Parts: sequence; structure tokens; C-alpha cells
Amino acid sequence: MNVITYSHARNALKTVLDTVVRDVDVTIISRRDAEGDAVVMSLAHYNSLMETLHLLSTPANARALAHAIEQDRAGQAQPRTLLEADGD
Repeated sequence: MNVITYSHARNALKTVLDTVVRDVDVTIISRRDAEGDAVVMSLAHYNSLMETLHLLSTPANARALAHAIEQDRAGQAQPRTLLEADGD
């Protein structure tokens, strides 16, 4: 995670954007006078975070995912063949 000033972000916006996309990281833009800081991240990183929040949003789904991770770590994972889409 990088922290930069508003002035630096304004002067180097392309570099800031290229960095967050390349590094799959976030950059915090710090502003003076308690105006509130901001976070810059790639759309892919944002979408990934939103998907994770969605998958963990219900206790039952969170438990199922935790159980699947435990099984994988214990070497109990089994490969499966994916079904083909119907083309609808």
C-alpha cells in the first residue's frame, strides 16, 4: 500500500493508476485539512473485493467456503470435470 499526497497524485495520475493496476495494490491519497482521504485501486481489484464480500455475506456460505478450504488444506480435494454450458 502506498500513501501519497493529493498534489503528488494530481501531478502523477497516470503513474499512480499504472502502479495500482500493475501491482494489484491500493494507493491512499492523503488530503490536508481533514477533507477525507481517498483510496485508488484497479477495477479488477475492486471487483475481486466485492465478489469476496458477496461470497462471505451469508453465514452459511462463509461456513461452506471455510469447510472447503479446510478440506483442500487437508489434501481431501478431488478434481471434478466441469459441465459444458447449454448455450442458452
